[in-house]
Amino acid sequence: MTGGFTIRNIVSVVLLVALVLLPLYAEFAGNRFLLILFTRIIILAMAAVSLNLILGYGGMMSFGHAAYIGIGGYAVGMLAHEGIYSGFVQWPVALLASALFALVIGALSLRTRGVYFIMITMAFAQMAYYIVSGLARYGGDDGLTIYKRSQFVAPLELSNKVQFYYVCLALLYGSIYLVWRLVNSRFGMVIQGSRSNDMRMRAIGFPTYRYKLTCFVIAGTMCGLAGALLANHTDFVSPGILYWTRSGYLIIMVVLGGMATAVGPLFGAVALLLLEEALPYAIKLLGTPFVGEVAGRASEYWQIVMGPLLLLVVLFARGGIMGLLGKLRAKERS
Repeated sequence: MTGGFTIRNIVSVVLLVALVLLPLYAEFAGNRFLLILFTRIIILAMAAVSLNLILGYGGMMSFGHAAYIGIGGYAVGMLAHEGIYSGFVQWPVALLASALFALVIGALSLRTRGVYFIMITMAFAQMAYYIVSGLARYGGDDGLTIYKRSQFVAPLELSNKVQFYYVCLALLYGSIYLVWRLVNSRFGMVIQGSRSNDMRMRAIGFPTYRYKLTCFVIAGTMCGLAGALLANHTDFVSPGILYWTRSGYLIIMVVLGGMATAVGPLFGAVALLLLEEALPYAIKLLGTPFVGEVAGRASEYWQIVMGPLLLLVVLFARGGIMGLLGKLRAKERS
């Protein structure tokens, strides 16, 4: 994030503060759904932040990033199924399993470029998807219900929705800060330099493969943590969370919010998930005076409206929401 009182920084701070105060508003308004929705937004934003590290800053287009969400989630679910509920066991296992999987994928995929890199990451994600689909002991295609959330020492109780929200929020802010520190360090400069011209970076003596592999593992581990949180949030894991389309979902968040920006993925996650909730109601509300009950049925196909909206963002708001806010500042100066 750049310094100064720019519109982009002010809006970013407002959003960060609003997320801190949101449980108070939800309690005052008696709207528990709002707390549940934003808990999900925060968790997926953390996964998008981790993807932004390799996609936005490193130029690594991974179509298998959602696999780490599934691995982290299934690590929690499997251990809970076996009677191990301690978060001090579940979460480190989720992080370690995600890191090892990222190490294997990265070691192979980072030796390729372009479409080959995309296909290898997607292939590994699909492999993980079919593996968990075949685990009959852990629900197979039907998924696995988690009857008890991860347990930590008192007074921390994840079954308390407000406490769990703040745990997720703290981890999200920690992830954003970690990525910001990384990309502004010598390590991050090498990653960004490699994105621009990998051959030149190697020519001046940087072992870019090792740097990118380390970056890839860090991103996978962070996403695995998001998976552990998501499993606790939904009390359920299924093979669907590993499917390659989920990775595309995370990519949309990163692009919509603004690639290679610290809080862009958070903006993208908030915008995308709020649109998902609001569009069906908006279609029904606006269409009912004209077509009556047909509008109610049409609201079920809200994705038809979502697609063109995303296309307009790509065409006319390069840099996503953060880029659009930056342009507003530029217009003010001119």
